[in-house]
Amino acid sequence: MNKGVALPDNYSVQLYSVRDAVADDLQGAVARLAEIGFAHVEPYAFAERTDEFERAFAASGITAPTGHAAAIDSDEPARIFEAAARLGIVTVIDPFVPTERWTTLDDIARTADRVNELTAIAATFGLGFGYHNHNWEIANQVDGRSALYAFVDRLDAGVRLEIDTYWATIGGADAPALLRALADRVGFIHVKDGPISDDTSTQLPAGQGAIDVAGILAAAPDALRVVEFDAYAGDVFEGIAASYAWLTENDR
Repeated sequence: MNKGVALPDNYSVQLYSVRDAVADDLQGAVARLAEIGFAHVEPYAFAERTDEFERAFAASGITAPTGHAAAIDSDEPARIFEAAARLGIVTVIDPFVPTERWTTLDDIARTADRVNELTAIAATFGLGFGYHNHNWEIANQVDGRSALYAFVDRLDAGVRLEIDTYWATIGGADAPALLRALADRVGFIHVKDGPISDDTSTQLPAGQGAIDVAGILAAAPDALRVVEFDAYAGDVFEGIAASYAWLTENDR
């Protein structure tokens, strides 16, 4: 990132943050995010509402460089990749493999092998594939180190990671150090703030909590910044707008 120059085009927002609004009025929710200033969003479950997402993106001028979908456990990953290609998504990211599958090397190897397989399938659609962490991939220890590192060891070079920096911190990681260690593996980061607590209802706009957001941004200068709230006590659109304003002032 160029020193002294903010790059708003490097900011996205995970639509799960506004899931109630998406459920009620997808096009209106996307339009409100565009009004805040976002050029990008990160949709979830997009294969189930592809037509609606397509219309919403066209109406607002929003694009989706990334999208979340449960591809690892899907019997029809091609359907997910077809929908992604139609929506202009560049990288499909699986957001969740439960904690019980991050406790042994054999389980981790099975997940990594599946991710490698899906990365090869995604490439036939002109897409990338990646994985998004929660806290347990960091907190669960296998052979004396975080399960995430055992996972990364088995990944093909083309797999991209989306590091959720909040959950990495909750899991016990020094998030900036983790990002530096993973280096070019990381294409995307989830940016969120709040107390260092797994009570997501206490999450705050970027720059207002205890997460080292400034250090995180500096450690991953080229990663797409994806704003997310798992929960928010106030008006979530106002929280997202506050995060966007903080980023455009402080991410330089």
